Amino acid sequence: MRGHHFPAQSGLFMRYEGRIYRPPSEARSYILQASVGCSWNKCTYCDMYRDKQFRVRELPEILEDLEFARRALGPDIVKIFVADGDALVMPMSHWRGILTRAAELFVNLRQLSCYAMASNVQAKTAAELSELRELGLRLLYIGPESGDAKVLQRIAKGCTFDDHVEAAQMAKAAGMKTSVIFLLGAGGISRSAEHASASAELATAMDPEFLSVLTLTVIPGTPIAGLVERGRFELPEPMGLLRELRTIVAKAKPTRTVFRTNHASNYLPIAGNLPRDREKLLAVIDAALAGKTALRPEDFRGL
Repeated sequence: MRGHHFPAQSGLFMRYEGRIYRPPSEARSYILQASVGCSWNKCTYCDMYRDKQFRVRELPEILEDLEFARRALGPDIVKIFVADGDALVMPMSHWRGILTRAAELFVNLRQLSCYAMASNVQAKTAAELSELRELGLRLLYIGPESGDAKVLQRIAKGCTFDDHVEAAQMAKAAGMKTSVIFLLGAGGISRSAEHASASAELATAMDPEFLSVLTLTVIPGTPIAGLVERGRFELPEPMGLLRELRTIVAKAKPTRTVFRTNHASNYLPIAGNLPRDREKLLAVIDAALAGKTALRPEDFRGL
């Protein structure tokens, strides 16, 4: 539910296992699959890695992929996204090897990033995080999905509100940037208001450089789809999802963050900076709620 994906490919510089996901902002990045799957892989809404058994690839194999990419693409790669689901979980020996070799091969490299659970960040020491930043890991994508304790428990996120705040603070102290992701509809109809308000509160507390909102899609075969079939979970209608979005935009108070809803799952793509553009963003949302702005058609929405 976090990013776009493309089919597995094999070739000179792309040896990917299964579907590969990346955030929309990493569209032009070279994707290095250093781990396969997700070490947690229990979130009830997510099917991104359910067909994979988690493992960390052998370091020589990963470094070989970097060498392949250098020969095929040249030295001018500027962004690398390290996959799969929570690559920060890899041991420091892997990260040192990857970051050091990437810097040697790609002299114009300006950003290396990965997905991370809050628990992945917490498992690293302050000194380790600072070392990773010095070696070139500059951006972590962290997806709390919700700030509401009951919703976090229901979706089996594995980390609490406080865990996410601590992880964000640790990343910031190490000099890393964070991109934080919330999921409209994660509370269902029953906790829609609580989910939106608590998500705004958590966004404020995490104070990320980048903040994005996606919309939950119920995917067949996931635990949450089973709840829907049994009548135990109901996704809000588009207007209800827009009201959640409005609450987050109105109540989140980060210091300064780039805000986006450009993911294909969303009904209303908007972009701006918070808090600077808050009123402009709210005006766009209000126009959509009033029926004055067309929403993205269902056929154009996706994962």
